[in-house]
Amino acid sequence: MFLLVIVAFLFSLWAQFRVKGTFNKWAKVPNANGLTGYEAARRMLDANGLHDVPIEPVRGTLSDHYDPINRVVRLSEPVYYENSISAVSVACHEVGHAIQHKVHYPMLTLRHRMFPVVNFASGVAPFMLLAGFIFSATNLIGLGIIFFSAAVAFQLVTLPVEFNASNRARQVMVEQGFIRNEEERGVAKVLNAAALTYVAAALVSLLELLRLITMFLGNRE
Repeated sequence: MFLLVIVAFLFSLWAQFRVKGTFNKWAKVPNANGLTGYEAARRMLDANGLHDVPIEPVRGTLSDHYDPINRVVRLSEPVYYENSISAVSVACHEVGHAIQHKVHYPMLTLRHRMFPVVNFASGVAPFMLLAGFIFSATNLIGLGIIFFSAAVAFQLVTLPVEFNASNRARQVMVEQGFIRNEEERGVAKVLNAAALTYVAAALVSLLELLRLITMFLGNRE
């Protein structure tokens, strides 16, 4: 089980390198319509009646996200200002989350409700597990596993949210003519590489949870 966790961790590292490499590759390829990430995001928001959702540039690379509390799409500077395949792909993906918010996409709603609990649980779990194994306190280990399970569940719920946002983005980009047919391949590669990082993270967490459960059962015996 420990070996599987290591393999999954290495897979996660590879996924992170791949998303950066794929983004950088297609960041050098301008889209045929010359749309910047900001322009594509603005058009997609307006096409879905989200005229009141602003778009803000933020520093960093791949720091793009949708803020559901303030209802703001935040795009990293390379995405906000550039007119590459990578820029419009990432920008429209984040708008996909804004659309999910508008239509009350069930998995996104569930993730929002889970967040306060998961935020607390993920902070407490490591201390409970550490103390439990040091002092051979099975009750603490059990509680730690329960709290850690909440974090794993959150990551599993995140998967359909991310895939759905990417599907929405690709559909709108084609329907609205943001990209041409020959550019769909690049868009798919950028979005699939990004989704792979979430899959890898969820896999690592799930295997780690199974390893903890195995250790817990072994201690009880």
